[in-house]
Amino acid sequence: MSKIIFTGGGTAGHYAPNLAIISALGNCFDEIYYIGSKNGPEKEAMEAKSIPYFGVTCVKLLRSLSPKNAVIPFKLIKGIEESKKILKKIKPEVVFSKGGYVALPVVIAANKLNIPVITHESDVSIGLANKIACNRSSLVLTSFDVTAKKIKGAVAVGTPVRPELFVKKDKDLILKKYGLDANKKTLLVIGGSQGSLVINQAIEKIVYRLIGSYNVLHVCGKGKLVESKFKGYCTMEFCEDMTELYSAADLAVSRAGANTLFELISRNIPTLAIPLPKGNSRGDQIENAKYFKDKGLIDLLYEEEISPITLYDKIKELDNDSEKIKRRCQTVDYSQNAKKIVEILKKYKR
Repeated sequence: MSKIIFTGGGTAGHYAPNLAIISALGNCFDEIYYIGSKNGPEKEAMEAKSIPYFGVTCVKLLRSLSPKNAVIPFKLIKGIEESKKILKKIKPEVVFSKGGYVALPVVIAANKLNIPVITHESDVSIGLANKIACNRSSLVLTSFDVTAKKIKGAVAVGTPVRPELFVKKDKDLILKKYGLDANKKTLLVIGGSQGSLVINQAIEKIVYRLIGSYNVLHVCGKGKLVESKFKGYCTMEFCEDMTELYSAADLAVSRAGANTLFELISRNIPTLAIPLPKGNSRGDQIENAKYFKDKGLIDLLYEEEISPITLYDKIKELDNDSEKIKRRCQTVDYSQNAKKIVEILKKYKR
């Protein structure tokens, strides 16, 4: 019986790519398991797919000086010991880690038990947890070629995109469902898996102008719902079927998480990326956005530059350049990224 364990979580960026790989695995492995945090969003996502799930103690690594750092070693040790017990019971051929603090105890435990680990880094820069994990991995995979060059033996494979996201649904039916005008272009606004108050507030200030030319589909984030006061402006906390929204979208405004940008570019949707600023993160979204901007695949607006005027003007500029951006997006193919990773995983089967 061939077995594989996936790990990673905390945000969709650390578990959605795992779902993409699992979808592409087919019958490659007889048994698939998942180890994540005890109550993170990855737990619900895996249980919805009927994937056997195990929760372990996880602790976020803090870069700042904080009293909370004092408990990190103790929680990490506990998480490692919990992971060891699970790994010894399942005895997988390989562990695939999507990185992040949730995956770290699993990676360390697997390394101690001489179980091969494959780690994937989504962003241009390497996250703190993955810097530790890379040294304990049999192979490191990256989304970006520039990242692979920084890690000895690493292979650039792109970010795995879920196969269902490439399905094109009937746009007219979707617009009708949301009560939108089929004669207008549709602008999709998404702020990452957690939503973005900054983007929500900026869109709210200009939506009365936007709806003159566009339908606006706005995914606000859990607990951040913006009340819609205008016809043609549809808001929701989250959407379980992003394929539906991608099929409706002609343009997008988005945060710059690697997974989201890979998805939007894969769907040839001209996108204005507003990366999370350094200080709120390690600056990874800025680097992701710059990478794709330099290739002409997206447009970019820094958060500190946002005002009602600049955001509206950049959306109009994106619209004017949309055909050029769309043509460039059509020259890249990310549809096979998950399959590339599956071919690598097959080599670890016994």
